[in-house]
Amino acid sequence: MRHAWLYLSNGDVETERQQCDEEGKDITPFLDDFAEVLALDLNDRKNWPAAEALFDQMARLRAKPGYPFIEPSDLGGIKKARVDRPELPSLSLNNDQLYDRVYGAWLGRCSGCLLGKPVEGWRRDRMTPYLEEFGYPLTDYIGKNLSEEQREKHRLKKTWDWDRMPEDDDTNYTTIGLAILERHGAGFSPVDIANFWMSNVPILHTCTAERAAYRNLVMLIPPPESASFRNPYREWIGAQIRADAFGYACPRNPELAAEFAWRDASISHVKNGIYGEMFVAAMLAAAYVTDNVETIIRAGIGEIPEKSRLRDGILRVLRWHNDGASYEDAVEKIHEEWNEQRSHDWCHTISNAMIVAIGLLWGDLDYEKSITRAVMPCFDTDCNGATVGSIVGTVLGASKLPVKWTGVINDTLETGVAGYNLVKISDMAKKTMGVIEAVKAYGS
Repeated sequence: MRHAWLYLSNGDVETERQQCDEEGKDITPFLDDFAEVLALDLNDRKNWPAAEALFDQMARLRAKPGYPFIEPSDLGGIKKARVDRPELPSLSLNNDQLYDRVYGAWLGRCSGCLLGKPVEGWRRDRMTPYLEEFGYPLTDYIGKNLSEEQREKHRLKKTWDWDRMPEDDDTNYTTIGLAILERHGAGFSPVDIANFWMSNVPILHTCTAERAAYRNLVMLIPPPESASFRNPYREWIGAQIRADAFGYACPRNPELAAEFAWRDASISHVKNGIYGEMFVAAMLAAAYVTDNVETIIRAGIGEIPEKSRLRDGILRVLRWHNDGASYEDAVEKIHEEWNEQRSHDWCHTISNAMIVAIGLLWGDLDYEKSITRAVMPCFDTDCNGATVGSIVGTVLGASKLPVKWTGVINDTLETGVAGYNLVKISDMAKKTMGVIEAVKAYGS
């Protein structure tokens, strides 16, 4: 029995090298060690001890002198490092209006995810010909209503019927977050998250950082060590896509939403991997009470450390927008900074969070513009479409979302989470309303 994702691989080793370099560690004395391990056949488990020893050695390194970023992973350290947290308007939604926002968040997330799902993994050399044939910018779901000839030309596989939101990790994790809050309440812990995963989520339904953490959990390595032990994907996007239920649960309370997100992220991620989930959860909490996109984004970065790479990246996107850059210019800047051909860049928290900010800022709270501008740059298309759709859906509410985008999923979500295999999205919104009430009581 050999499951590739459970094996150490040469890709893991190369990702660890890139990750250490970005964390400011001086790996120059160890380049020969990396070369030697990368030359090994890691399909043969007898070669694993050399790779494991290298991972462990890298874990002991600290940032070199002069490294400009200060990036704690503990909640107390993160809170002490925050600055410029904006004041938000008061919450003045009645029950029906609040439900409309919650339902809009769920619908917006599902529809945005579905837009990006068929092209997850595409680079621009595939996206550009598609856009040239079917129109730029995107105005409809990718792959929908294509002829077999068109589908074959663009190597699109129709793997689902267009009558629901099919299973996807982005929506699985939103469901998991809701289930955690229903089961354990607002006092849930990272260990509760870990136990839920092991009881309800098959390990082969997880990817990258989550799978590495899951592997650690079953070896009885608890949080937060489960996030860092031999986990080269510790700053990838996985935690960022798990934020939404925690943001939904905390209208106008970015700080609590970010804390919930930290509890979740800390079992599988460190530093900017954690900050990505906190950033998104805080933006969602703010989106209930303001339609000012910059305020929403600043509420997000207000919950993460001042001297973090993620905050630095988002502030640069804000500057591009405020300086009058076009959408195309902003996307080009992303591609200049992040190499989409490198898995580490393609799936990193920061590159994708910057694209989320672009989708929000250049989308002007128009749902179609926002989700399509989150997907067209490539990188992690379904994740970014889902996150932007979730935030814009929260601002607008279900009643203002275009039926063109939401109607095709027929209020139906399919998940891989035990007990939630096929659910009504409206029912998930109703469950979220109950969680909001419970969280409100927790905070009072």
